[in-house]
Amino acid sequence: MLRLLFVFICVAFLGPVFAQEALPVQYDSVALDVKEIDEEQMAAYRKDPKLNYEEVKIKRTWWDDFKEWIGNLFLRFFEWIYGAEKAVGALAVFLRALPYVLLAVLIFILIKFFLKVNANAMREAKKEASLVSLSEEEHIIKNEDIQELIRKAIANNDYRLAIRYYYLFTLQKMTDRELIDWQLQKTNEDYLKEIEAQELKTPFRTITRLYDYIWYGGFSLDQKKYNKAEHVFLELQRTLDKYA
Repeated sequence: MLRLLFVFICVAFLGPVFAQEALPVQYDSVALDVKEIDEEQMAAYRKDPKLNYEEVKIKRTWWDDFKEWIGNLFLRFFEWIYGAEKAVGALAVFLRALPYVLLAVLIFILIKFFLKVNANAMREAKKEASLVSLSEEEHIIKNEDIQELIRKAIANNDYRLAIRYYYLFTLQKMTDRELIDWQLQKTNEDYLKEIEAQELKTPFRTITRLYDYIWYGGFSLDQKKYNKAEHVFLELQRTLDKYA
């Protein structure tokens, strides 16, 4: 009885499949275009590095061994924590990537630390240099005979230094006439804003530009160029004499 039932099921389900009309076989009649490659072309292909699929084994270094050793330590540690003999799946990927992440974080912290230390050292050096320079200017303006310093600089053909003294002499003279309030921490732009008279503001802006260009810009002067620059300073000195 069971056999008859099995045969009935096979006939019921497989009969329509075999009853279908067989599909005709279609043959491709298109002529084949055979491409031939000569030895010259093959040689060119062999020399092309893009077609070189040979696997090159990279020699392991001590750094590779060190990273693998660290990774295995972390792997065994976390396997011990999770109570598993061997981590699998996403946990295994995480454990293997963790040493590299920690190493990258450590390198980042070290780089940031050294950059911060270096930046602080540079700021302190600039600050100390500025204080020394400003303290020297304060001493010259308050205590020195600047006109005598100018004469000595000219006698030594040190025209850049003479221009510097001329500028400090101008600041000294304007301070004495209460045209500006000279302070150690102020800049040349601050003094320019304090000057109210236009007949002083324009020439002071000119000598400030000359001073910055010659002294801070390291521009070398011969006597001819110095005489032209000195003329501008002397013109301003004559104008300042009106405010005595």
